[in-house]
Amino acid sequence: MHIRKNDTVVLLKDITSCKNAEGTPIARKGERTKVLSANPKRGKLFLQGCNYRWRHVRPSQNNPRGGRIQKEAVVDASNVALYCDKCHKGVRIRFEGHGKAVVRICAKCKTVIPVVH
Repeated sequence: MHIRKNDTVVLLKDITSCKNAEGTPIARKGERTKVLSANPKRGKLFLQGCNYRWRHVRPSQNNPRGGRIQKEAVVDASNVALYCDKCHKGVRIRFEGHGKAVVRICAKCKTVIPVVH
């Protein structure tokens, strides 16, 4: 998987599972967001501000009242594209280099997409 933690990505379609009070999706197609974590083996991503789920928690010392909390849920990596700062849109990428010096390059404008740590 070519998407890593802290990358900026663009949604390729609406994430309809998370809606606001009016019933419209919060995460819309074309929206930019940041990757919170990535699971390359499963091809899943946690995105910031997208795809919320309600989690019912029992009372504990950390949360004495218990109740419902909202958390981000996973999104499939095929539903997002890596964002290129020069093209200002989601793009496909190419890999260039050998061994440990492999870099990600935008397929359209040929600029290097840096890895943010």
